[in-house]
Amino acid sequence: MGQPRWTVVVPVKRLGAAKSRLRGALPAVPHEELALALAADTVRAARACPAVAEVLVVTDDDRAAALLAAAGARVVPDAPDAGLNAALRHGAAAAAADAWVAALTADLPALRPAELAAALTAAATPPAVRRFVADAPGTGTVLLTAPPGVALAPRFGVDSARAHAASGALPLTGPWPSLRRDVDTAADLAAARRLGLGPGTAALTTACP
Repeated sequence: MGQPRWTVVVPVKRLGAAKSRLRGALPAVPHEELALALAADTVRAARACPAVAEVLVVTDDDRAAALLAAAGARVVPDAPDAGLNAALRHGAAAAAADAWVAALTADLPALRPAELAAALTAAATPPAVRRFVADAPGTGTVLLTAPPGVALAPRFGVDSARAHAASGALPLTGPWPSLRRDVDTAADLAAARRLGLGPGTAALTTACP
């Protein structure tokens, strides 16, 4: 039996409200442009991952919706409009009933498709339970997965790695540096740049060497 094909749910906030701690990280670049580039590079990498059948973006931002749909994502509105976890539950509900579902944060501009594929392959090994990948510091979560018939039950937010573990999700421990490198601060962006940024974010950083 072959490996499962995944629906990857990516939540994207309204650009004006997204990534507030990154505001001013690239002084020559409007903040909304940076937030959009981070999301676009994340979606492009997920779309290029051989384990992924569909990228499903949940957003109420018209500009993000248009760009990410053009990049090949299926876009659904954030109907709950009640925060990140509600958006992820809504996206998971929009996936096919037999889908393997993964929640992926929208701030992974250095993401390599092969690393995402390795993490998803590890997530599909028995037993069939929820699993998660912590961020580089080990406190947050960048990826949460669920097999068919199991609720995604996201618990993103402060100390989400601990919250996901407490909820019964099992940690995935592969190195996967580009997957673990989410970008919340200017220091995170510099670390992602050292790994190698996707094209959208890389183009913006040339304005601020």
